[in-house]
Amino acid sequence: MTTTWDELVTTALLGTARRAPAPPVRARDGQDAASALLDAAAVETVRRRAGALPAAARARPEPAPEDVRPPLPPAARRRLARLLADRGSTGGGRRGAAPDLTELLPQWLAAANRHGYQAPPALLPALLEAARARTDLRPEALVLGGPRARWLAGLNPQWKYALRAGPAAAGRAAAGPEDTRIWEEGLFAERAAHLTSLRRRDPAAARELLAGAWPAERAEDRLMFLDVLREGLSAADEPFLERTLSDRSRNVRATAAELLSALPGSALAARMAERARSCVSLDRTGAAVAAGAGEGPRITVEAPHECDKDMQRDGVVVKPPSGRGERSWWLSQIVEAAPLAAWRERFGGRSPAGIVALPVTDGWQPELHAAWCRAAVRQRDAEWARALLGPASEPPAAEGTSWRDPAKLLTALPADERAEWVAEFVSAHGLSDAFRLLGVCAVPWAEPLGRAIVDALDTARDAGGYPWSFSGVMGLAERCLDPAQADRLEVLTAQPQTPDGGPAGSGGSAPGTATPATTAAGAYWEEAFQRLVGTLRLRATMLAELSGPAGRPA
Repeated sequence: MTTTWDELVTTALLGTARRAPAPPVRARDGQDAASALLDAAAVETVRRRAGALPAAARARPEPAPEDVRPPLPPAARRRLARLLADRGSTGGGRRGAAPDLTELLPQWLAAANRHGYQAPPALLPALLEAARARTDLRPEALVLGGPRARWLAGLNPQWKYALRAGPAAAGRAAAGPEDTRIWEEGLFAERAAHLTSLRRRDPAAARELLAGAWPAERAEDRLMFLDVLREGLSAADEPFLERTLSDRSRNVRATAAELLSALPGSALAARMAERARSCVSLDRTGAAVAAGAGEGPRITVEAPHECDKDMQRDGVVVKPPSGRGERSWWLSQIVEAAPLAAWRERFGGRSPAGIVALPVTDGWQPELHAAWCRAAVRQRDAEWARALLGPASEPPAAEGTSWRDPAKLLTALPADERAEWVAEFVSAHGLSDAFRLLGVCAVPWAEPLGRAIVDALDTARDAGGYPWSFSGVMGLAERCLDPAQADRLEVLTAQPQTPDGGPAGSGGSAPGTATPATTAAGAYWEEAFQRLVGTLRLRATMLAELSGPAGRPA
């Protein structure tokens, strides 16, 4: 007679005090019932394992595909291992003078991919795990991981995001049967990634693939797929987008109209230009003077009185947001969709700067100029963006009171001009309104911009500025300043002293004394500049390591 495994488990759950073990389980001399039960369970475990039949062996996975790219130099491979090991630390909010390795990983990945290296096979699991935790790492991590990262992700469900990222992210360049299967049977994310990849390789083929599947797609999917056409948008896309203006989804129609308005030569742009001309004109008569607007030509505005079916088909949304008038809402949509080139003829050949300088009657200037700003960004028109930005030395408007959005307008300017404008802005106004502007500047920051940022930080410290309010700009500087500036910044790592011998910014304290607050502020500034210099030097070292001699093939 034997005791079954289920009986042993039941007795253990109830406890030997409530249920005695069934025979043949017997306690030896000096042994209690619970120990006897555990001995019986151990014997039964061995018996069960000894009698178990081997399971059918699974098929071995196919070997990992070969990656023909060169391996990382040894120093760079060791650096990647340290960056991946540090990713679980506290991140950018920590104090101390040591660089934040977590924030340097994206830059390292981008630099390694510019060299065309492959990831070390031994580090692929850590690389995939890091990218699983941080979506901002995924594009560069999957490029570095290459085909082997995709192969490995197929063996671990936790890394399935790498499979959804599409063939391009894993280093595949040519379409094949797998691509067709992904498009026809894959999840939405997989299909979107495939369409994006194909759009980069062959814009026409991507457009035709989307057009063939268009009638069967859900409205929300059609909207997301349509957004893929932004990359590589050209006049060849106009016929498809023009047909999409009749889509049953309002959001799809609006997106199609937005894309068409970014093509100044499209039929929609011409229709919008005609509507805009009927709403906005130049008054050379004395009507403006009689209305009290002063002398000289003025821009007059007559907003639409209705939003007809044709306007709605061209993407004009009928219902305005809360607190917005209908007519001004319709006007702004028309003006921002009209090609900017049409305004030269409308205003007697004036340049964008001359047009922007014209006064606008009846309080329409904010609405009109705001629409021109959106048009300049959408059409990537640097001349209009330049005119609407104005001089960087002008005082910034209070939050919510300006029709300008300098950060968006700057994206229409060349990178070097963008950096120069922001540098002038920072030199004139400091850093309090500069954070969003810095986010659109190319990395590493050009010399004028980098110098202006460092000077502004130094000025803020000397003026006794509250240091924690500049932590965001300081963090940007660590990632975006040119590493070559580290030596010049060394002098800033020392806490400045007042003529009385106390720390700078002691304000109303007695000469030679400092309050705990000012002492803490000075220590923070010193620590922050030390971290800045240390991070710049580490970035320079990282770049040098990537340029070193290649390692052995994997």
